[in-house]
Amino acid sequence: MRLPRTRPRSLAGQLFAMQVVLIAAVVAGCAVFAYVSGSAQAEETAARQVRVAALAVADSPSVREAIRTPDPSAVLQPYAERVREDTGIAFVTIMDTERVRWTHPDTSQIGDTFLGNTAKALRGQTFTETYTGTLGPSIRVVTPIRDNGRIVGLVSAGITVDRVSSQVREQLGALALAAGGALALGGIGTYVINARLRRHTHGMNAAELSRLHDYHQATLHAVREGLLMLDGRRRIALINDAGRELLGLGPDAEAVGRTVDELALPAPLTGALLASEPRVDELHLTADRVIVVNTRPVVGGEQRGTVVTLRDHTELQALTGELDSERGFTQALRSQAHEAANRLHTVVSLIELGRVEEAVDFATAELELAQVLTDRVVGAVEEPVLAALLLGKAAQANERGVELVLAEDSLIDDGALPPSLAQRDLVTILGNLIDNAVDAASEGPEGAEESGAAVPAPRTAGGPAARARVTVTALADERELLLRVADTGAGIGPEAADEVFRRGWSTHGAGRGLGLALVRQAAHRNGGTVELDAGPDGGARFTVRLPLGDRTAGSAAGARAKEVTA
Repeated sequence: MRLPRTRPRSLAGQLFAMQVVLIAAVVAGCAVFAYVSGSAQAEETAARQVRVAALAVADSPSVREAIRTPDPSAVLQPYAERVREDTGIAFVTIMDTERVRWTHPDTSQIGDTFLGNTAKALRGQTFTETYTGTLGPSIRVVTPIRDNGRIVGLVSAGITVDRVSSQVREQLGALALAAGGALALGGIGTYVINARLRRHTHGMNAAELSRLHDYHQATLHAVREGLLMLDGRRRIALINDAGRELLGLGPDAEAVGRTVDELALPAPLTGALLASEPRVDELHLTADRVIVVNTRPVVGGEQRGTVVTLRDHTELQALTGELDSERGFTQALRSQAHEAANRLHTVVSLIELGRVEEAVDFATAELELAQVLTDRVVGAVEEPVLAALLLGKAAQANERGVELVLAEDSLIDDGALPPSLAQRDLVTILGNLIDNAVDAASEGPEGAEESGAAVPAPRTAGGPAARARVTVTALADERELLLRVADTGAGIGPEAADEVFRRGWSTHGAGRGLGLALVRQAAHRNGGTVELDAGPDGGARFTVRLPLGDRTAGSAAGARAKEVTA
């Protein structure tokens, strides 16, 4: 029959047992030490007491006068008893130099020989000894009595060992009571402390806690979400590998113990991490990434800290932008298909009416307008991704009544862009800039009053305003790639120039304002810059410069960008 396997004692229980044994040993040791030192102290006190009594009797003038009388015992016996009773000692024996007693507590012993050593006293010394006399073992002092420098007698005062032992036993009882109280208080205090420890460790033993710690560490390193734990003073108490990567902290950087303010994070992200209230799925930008932040305060009677989770949203945001572009292309194609059908019906109707030449002119004009832009883009921009993006954005802009124009000096030869420059970043930069420019141009100066932008002067005098237009410049040389987008919109006021790249800045309400922040992030990721100034047509003009570097190996910044978007 197998016995049931017993669970090892919890860590709190083991510590409690160990602490009880330790306290008991300490109390017992202190009790033994106190007993030994108390016994020695009692003997020393007794010796000092009888020494004082003996010396006082030996120095008494009445004792010397009584020794000169024919019967010293008649005077000395009552005197010695009074001294013995007053001092509480066992005996005061006065004797002659031949050790014959003149006094004794037992009067029958008077006249007999003193039991003990007297040689040192006869030589003029006062000494202490433990000797067994007529009253049993005693601690006694023997001292000479001098009369005009001559030793005329001896005094012995003593206290029995039994009386000293009884005093020690009385002290021992009080000591035992104090030791018991100390043991009880120590046990109660230890129990209270270990009960609290048991609550914190959930009754687990040392092996379970060690295994839990190992699993905890393995989980932290395995989870791909960033995990950050802050204490009550907003210092980093724990951060895993993914958290270091998402916040841009190197694997060897000392992060634990630092405050959030010391991490040099963007101000909105720092504010979210320091907030006392929970944050749910907030989107924030670092220098290289788009991350989703969730925070939850750890509360237990008082705020103990904050748990922060970080999710990498960079690739998803890029895919979302591409999906938005695809949807825009789809809508543009649908609109173009509808317009093409209307134009085809028009051409067919003209032919049916016998207006063949007018039908040919109408169809040819529409084809020429579309073909001019296509030829211009394909001839100047041989990078297929950028060419396709420009053609698609041109169709979208046309549906909104905005003309997209490629500047005359635009030129990107095939192979001019190195492999290290991620195509996704190019789409993010140019696509968002064109989208914002089309929005601004389609609104025109009329939307300036609502958006707070600076209103430019009319572009024409005494006539209708020119058609809304967006001008794109794409130029690559041996050193850098220049992407410039200008519009004919209301422009951006000087007071908003510093805030335009901040996440959430928008003149179109909540839920917008991420595009320009992504543009700056993508440019920074590739080692480039973004500039904003006034365009030649009165609107805003954004200029992005990206260093091209080595055409084969690619720059370190570009390699990092590909790794992020992979």
